[in-house]
Amino acid sequence: MRHLSVYNFLSLNGCYKGLNGDISWHQHGAEENSFSEKSMEPGNTLLFGRITYEMMAGYWSSPAAFEQSPVVAEGMNKAEKIVFSTTLKTADWKNTQLIKENIVEEVRKLKQSNGKNMTILGSGTIITQLAEANLIDSYQIMIDPVVIKNGTPIFNNIQCNINLKLIDTKTFKSGVVLLNYAIE
Repeated sequence: MRHLSVYNFLSLNGCYKGLNGDISWHQHGAEENSFSEKSMEPGNTLLFGRITYEMMAGYWSSPAAFEQSPVVAEGMNKAEKIVFSTTLKTADWKNTQLIKENIVEEVRKLKQSNGKNMTILGSGTIITQLAEANLIDSYQIMIDPVVIKNGTPIFNNIQCNINLKLIDTKTFKSGVVLLNYAIE
């Protein structure tokens, strides 16, 4: 069975984005960028909702991304990607498959098929749906030392409790803390 993980950054008050999708508060330095480069699992399939997909595709395929973070940009562009959207007509970013219907059932099928492990980046609405369906196996949460106003919680309107077990932590010099959790 394929492993499904979440990798996301949050504000100290549990938000993954601010008003109008603002993530400018997420400021990582060289140490965090180095960690991102090392943790790019070759061969993982990346999962996105439409909004995160459009943001990621726009940035990681740009010359600025290749200039600022060439290793991560190369990994993001080479990775197999799936975007879940009922409104997108096409998904033009290299190596992207578009799934338009029944996210939970499609991910359930993907998990039971042979293939690469999968990681959800951003995409809080997708995370909530898949967490409620008990399809997520682990979480990597990077906590930024900032509190934002008018943010959206990562588990916005979740309808169940999820028990997690802390597996590992890493503290960066900037005050960012990475928490690794598995489902209990």
